Amino acid sequence: MCTMWIDGFNGVARHIARNVDFAVVAAAGLPALRAHARDRRWTDLRLLSASEGTFKYDLGSEDAEGNQDSTVSVFTRDGDGPVRHAYSAHPRMADGIDQRGIDLLTPVWHILDLTPRGRGDWSAGLDY
Repeated sequence: MCTMWIDGFNGVARHIARNVDFAVVAAAGLPALRAHARDRRWTDLRLLSASEGTFKYDLGSEDAEGNQDSTVSVFTRDGDGPVRHAYSAHPRMADGIDQRGIDLLTPVWHILDLTPRGRGDWSAGLDY
């Protein structure tokens, strides 16, 4: 699922950069992340690796067993002050509601939701 969201972010990154500093942080090491980015043609994103630090654990995007969960986090800074964590959101809203907590961040769901069949059992893949 993360790849689909990042595909969309790549398409709007230049617009976003006019107002905010935007980065994608991944658990993968930098060589693997760069290779995946090349394959997906992510040319407009700032990609950062959290493979060596605690960032992914601190924000709940990975647990001690290595289970990962997509996470969107917002940080702010006032002038030259400290960086502050404003909030984080995860896609799982509850045990029975999977992948809906950050739907607003991908236009794919919006388009499918406009069609008579809706999303059906479709899910994003890496094969297209």
